[in-house]
Amino acid sequence: MQDIPARESGSGRVHVVIDTPAGSRNKYKYDEQFATFRISRILPLGAAFPHDFGSIPGTRAEDGDALDVLVLQLPASFPGCLVTVRLIGVLHAEQREGDKLLRNDRLIGVVDTPLNPARLQELSALDAEELRAIEHFFTSYNAFQGREFTIRSRGGARDAMRALERGIDAHARQSAGTQR
Repeated sequence: MQDIPARESGSGRVHVVIDTPAGSRNKYKYDEQFATFRISRILPLGAAFPHDFGSIPGTRAEDGDALDVLVLQLPASFPGCLVTVRLIGVLHAEQREGDKLLRNDRLIGVVDTPLNPARLQELSALDAEELRAIEHFFTSYNAFQGREFTIRSRGGARDAMRALERGIDAHARQSAGTQR
């Protein structure tokens, strides 16, 4: 997956590799050692991912993983599916596990292909109740794992693109450091 660029050339679209499909209680994660997806954890009864969840290749977040993206307006896909999205916003969040506090933002994107253009352009256009449900999912999902997850603020498409640029830069710095 490391050869997939973060962005689709010339379109403004972002590549997202889905790890966990909508409706799944299984949280999958890509295992770089074996080049396949494996079950990372199983959510409790009654909990499931509200939308497809994946990451942007060629990026690095503060937690060391690729940037996380929740992909709206997509019927459930499958682990490993490559989707092009338009980023519409970001949930600025902090995650605490024990005494370790780190930033762990969640980007929000919508499917965007030449035949299926994005219907939403900004997070503010999303139904307020759906947005609250998404925030509740991330908070409760982390609480079940013994982590405190706090959403500090919301940002729009421009904020999400800035987060993407930071993630691309962090990945490039890390890659340059490992090649020395």
